[in-house]
Amino acid sequence: MKDTDRTAVQRSLFTDTGADIVYEQPLSERIRTFLRLEHLFAVIAANAPGESEWNSRVAIAAMIDITDLLSRSDLKAELMKELDRQAAVLAGLKRNPRVDLGRLEDALTSLDGVMVNLRAPDYQPGQTLRRDELVAAIRQRIAIPGGTCNFDLPAFHFWLTAPAPRRIARLRGWSADLEALREGIDLALKIIRASAAPSHETAGAGFFQQPLDTSVSCHLIRVGLPAASAFFPEVSAGKHRFTIRFLTQPETQGRPSQTGEDVPFVLERCVM
Repeated sequence: MKDTDRTAVQRSLFTDTGADIVYEQPLSERIRTFLRLEHLFAVIAANAPGESEWNSRVAIAAMIDITDLLSRSDLKAELMKELDRQAAVLAGLKRNPRVDLGRLEDALTSLDGVMVNLRAPDYQPGQTLRRDELVAAIRQRIAIPGGTCNFDLPAFHFWLTAPAPRRIARLRGWSADLEALREGIDLALKIIRASAAPSHETAGAGFFQQPLDTSVSCHLIRVGLPAASAFFPEVSAGKHRFTIRFLTQPETQGRPSQTGEDVPFVLERCVM
């Protein structure tokens, strides 16, 4: 990491852009997967404590999606590699007099705590869900449109009619062995997001392009806009540059189109 990038980490650990809406574009497959997992964990957090049948359905579907992602690659190992890398980078900042040592130590302590849980030899995220017969039956039907209705899965229908406290407790049990993974994903993304110093930019006629320094890895592009903005960004990136086009879609029946107006926005390049 270059000195300027290290300065960005120390300055924004952990700052807020001040933007009302933030759009993110991952620039690696690892971060893309982490963001998808973060989204699914947010869905679970919003629905698992809910008392309705529909809350429970949404929470289970999100858990199944997480286990499907886990089955495609060794996400535990990928997460541990990322956290090890981040710990090494942050440890290297200790000698910099401009670093807030209190925040730095807090971040390193959090990393150590998460890594202890992930390194436990018997920790296999999603194992409880994969071994559950009801969840397995739901997984087989969930990809079919309407495939989890009551006549297709009477066992699921029976479970959904159970009192809410019993369902909520079961959901909590299913998600318990995903908790260390969730904590690791949250912390890894928090540190990556904190590695950027926000800058105020303007996209002339809705178009903005900037080169990427190939000597360092940019993990994430973040674009901040006010809630009242009539535009949203479309970000594309290659090895040497990234491009942002600001689109407008007044009515959902029509396709989005690039605006001809100048658009001020907040830009963050997460380089760590």
